[in-house]
Amino acid sequence: MSYQVLARKYRPMIFNEIVGQEHVTNTLRNALATKRVAHAYLFSGTRGCGKTTTARILARALNCESPIHNNPDNTCSTCIEIIEGRSLDVIEIDGASNRGVEEIRNLRESVRYTPVRGKYKVYIIDEVHMLTKEAFNALLKTLEEPPSHVVFIFATTEVHKMPMTILSRCQRFDFRRISVKEIVGNLKTIAEAEQLTVEEEALQIIARRADGSLRDAQSILEQVRSFCGQAITARELLSAFHVVDQELYFQFTNHCKTKNTAGVLMLIDDVLKSGYDIREFTIGLLEHLRNLLVVQTTGTTTLLEVSDEYAQRYRNEAKEFSETDLLRYIKLATELEQSLRWASQPRYCLEAALLRMVTMAKSVELKGLIDLIVDLKKKLESTQSVPNFGKSSSELQEPASKFSISFSHQGSQSTSPTKVQTFYEPSSPYDPPVSFSTVHPVITPDEVQQYWTNFVDNVYQERKVVGISLRESKVVEVKNGTLALGCVDDYHYDALRRYKEYLTNTIQKMTGKKVIVEPRLLKNKTFSSQTAAKGEKALHDSEGHPIIQILRRELGAEPID
Repeated sequence: MSYQVLARKYRPMIFNEIVGQEHVTNTLRNALATKRVAHAYLFSGTRGCGKTTTARILARALNCESPIHNNPDNTCSTCIEIIEGRSLDVIEIDGASNRGVEEIRNLRESVRYTPVRGKYKVYIIDEVHMLTKEAFNALLKTLEEPPSHVVFIFATTEVHKMPMTILSRCQRFDFRRISVKEIVGNLKTIAEAEQLTVEEEALQIIARRADGSLRDAQSILEQVRSFCGQAITARELLSAFHVVDQELYFQFTNHCKTKNTAGVLMLIDDVLKSGYDIREFTIGLLEHLRNLLVVQTTGTTTLLEVSDEYAQRYRNEAKEFSETDLLRYIKLATELEQSLRWASQPRYCLEAALLRMVTMAKSVELKGLIDLIVDLKKKLESTQSVPNFGKSSSELQEPASKFSISFSHQGSQSTSPTKVQTFYEPSSPYDPPVSFSTVHPVITPDEVQQYWTNFVDNVYQERKVVGISLRESKVVEVKNGTLALGCVDDYHYDALRRYKEYLTNTIQKMTGKKVIVEPRLLKNKTFSSQTAAKGEKALHDSEGHPIIQILRRELGAEPID
């Protein structure tokens, strides 16, 4: 007999031998036991997870002469004919090469004939998503109402390409990816049967490289067997398949702990000299960082698909990193993996990204930063001295730290005076200093009166909004080079304060004297209750708002209905 590869030699022959698809095999066995066999099945899933194998086992179980616990016995003449591929009752069709409407018309003609030996005539169509739209339409009527002796079994890796009209006429079973643990267990069974000696770490590498496909894992094991012989070690396996050594990733995280930028550059050089693919290295780094994050977050290694030796190393390594830092590392590695697809110089991208990870400062909890800011604010408020502008002007109130207006009255009929508390906000100690020489003499009140009209006109020409606020203000005090401007409301006060440096520089250039513009908010000591009511109403009435009045007077604004 000719040599058979491991994937064919150890192919499951009964439902119990199928790995990792218990939700499918148990359902099919129960359907056989209760005689509730559907007329069409759809098996979907990734490559190498057992779709076609399950379809063949189901076909034999439907026609077996003496089934054992709803499994085919594989010894009767019907099962042997199906296994050897010479049964006329089980027809396997490749959907990729028989995708036209003519092939489906021939299939519709053949389903009329009864089985030759078995109970059912089974049609297995692999890669059924490759059929054309016309072929699917030709199959619809037959698929919905086939003869009682016909069972359709479809298999596909791209179920999203299937028409909904087909999906609604089938019982759908989604085959899941096989876990690393299940693949390792199957490989151990094969290794014992073949008298192979395989290291545990080597089995883990094969299982991870198979990416959920048991057939791929068996093919890799056979290839490694040809390279290594009967004794397979992890070191030889890495050399045979040129897989990135896991130790490189642990070296990188160690460089992150010690902030060793030179070590990272040497590590990248070793990766490239060894001929490793940069994208494959980056994907492995992502997996490594993910393993650290899982252990750091959960405190266990049960979610890791690694050997016991590496599980212990991850447990020790995860203690050195915080969850926030690992999330930032993963974000940078993800961005690196995406940028490598279009990078003209992948090495430079890799070096820049890894150096960013190594030099990245440790994360600080946001709550700690907020508490620190609050403490600093309290200390600043307790030590900050409030500036004193003197009491020479009867129109100014004592300064305060926050602007606010509060009306308090007992109703519109009350004639008692209502106090209006008006405060202003002093200039910030962090305002940029005015760049003017201190040797110039300070400006006098007479000089302010002399230059005031030209000063206001110049400001209005350069910055109209500031000029409008300046026109609505008045000089209330000139003392020691400080020009105090009284503002009638908070809008003009905020505008002048925001452009305080600009106003100061403008008047200094015009007069050649040392002067600092200081906006201040005027206050009225008392109002009658009627005046307070009018003021409160004006705040809510857009027509009476001072800003609206200025816009109408200066810019000719008109109300829009």
